[in-house]
Amino acid sequence: MFTGIVQAKCEVKEITKQQGLHTLEVKMPLELREGLVIGASVANNGVCLTVTGIENDRVFFDVMEETLKLTNLGNLQIGSCLNIERSLTFGSEIGGHIISGHIQTMASITEISDTDTHFDLTLEVAPKWMNYILYKGFIGVNGCSLTVGEVTESNFKLHLIPETLRLTNLGQYQVGDRLNIEIDSQTQAIVDTVERVLAKRQATE
Repeated sequence: MFTGIVQAKCEVKEITKQQGLHTLEVKMPLELREGLVIGASVANNGVCLTVTGIENDRVFFDVMEETLKLTNLGNLQIGSCLNIERSLTFGSEIGGHIISGHIQTMASITEISDTDTHFDLTLEVAPKWMNYILYKGFIGVNGCSLTVGEVTESNFKLHLIPETLRLTNLGQYQVGDRLNIEIDSQTQAIVDTVERVLAKRQATE
């Protein structure tokens, strides 16, 4: 489990590509490597990956074919920066919201508004996911716990503060790029429950 509070942007130093498997070699600072062991879970752009090796300042992760297809990890290149968060430990402060590290879909950036007073992203997802994206609700975007801004039938906005842009890779993307999306599990459960109740009520009327 994770909190959606990104701890660092870390550079991909090498990608070893095999059939159906990519191995990422990520350079991590000492404070993130402290206590890290093989088998630990680390969120990379919001994707929960298992540490498969540690050598000096490099940490290795294997990414399976299904994950490469469903997330933007398949588009990584050497030099790309990843949003990194170590897994939640007992007693840790939860500054964002609980994130599982399981990506449901990707959102395409349709508009970027960057002015002296704001930085806004407009994102578009498949229609079935818009039911779970609510104004002022939580959403995980590339592993960042964010609050949803304006919502329409087909897209939603994110209003990013300078600190978020400094600590994460969200300011490095362009229109047309895709970001990993994890829907808030509590919101999804509530919406699905309400829809089932309403469907049963309508069926009996």
